[in-house]
Amino acid sequence: MFRDRHDAGRRLGRALDRFRGDDPLVLALPRGGAPVGYEVATTLDAQLDLVLVRKIGAPGHEELALGAVVDGSHPQLVLNDDVVRLMQPPPGYIEAAEKRELAEIERRRRLDLGGAAPVAIEGRVAIVVVDGVATGATMKAALRGVRRNKPRRLVLAAPVAPASSIDQEQRRSRDRAQDETAHGVADRDAVSLNLCSGRLVAFRAASIGRRPIRSRRPSGE
Repeated sequence: MFRDRHDAGRRLGRALDRFRGDDPLVLALPRGGAPVGYEVATTLDAQLDLVLVRKIGAPGHEELALGAVVDGSHPQLVLNDDVVRLMQPPPGYIEAAEKRELAEIERRRRLDLGGAAPVAIEGRVAIVVVDGVATGATMKAALRGVRRNKPRRLVLAAPVAPASSIDQEQRRSRDRAQDETAHGVADRDAVSLNLCSGRLVAFRAASIGRRPIRSRRPSGE
């Protein structure tokens, strides 16, 4: 088992060493994925960014996701078509929610990242880092959004995940023309890392869009 998310990130980074020569872009999924992604980027000497995901809830049932807005140089609206057909939101509902959540993503970028613009993904090896995979709904939305930004290769990296989740993503990747990989290290039957909180202090302008400074780490270690 890992000591904390930083230890998990360092070990995950070593497992991903074969991508070092590809000038990868590490995309961390907050909040728990932030310290993990920081250590992966540091280990690989890679560019770092966050991928911010905001759920769009169904009218009157906010816990039920119609879809999500995914951050990026070209933000993406990812819809759960089955849920949309079932709930039949009124005209204009999804468009208004998308606009609202994009504004929230911009607010979060200003607050957590000093307003740093998203790093362009197209043509890059994009490594999406999460701290663990449970139901994986946010992770799947992030992957779909990142995929639409046309990375050369898309890699999902998690230090802990149910074997079924990793296997499912690997099967899904084989059904796509794009070269994709689901990658995990150790404790594949675990559900999540129930460890430190992983604030984003070290992800401000000193890190985002650049290679992390090894001496700075997210607080909470």
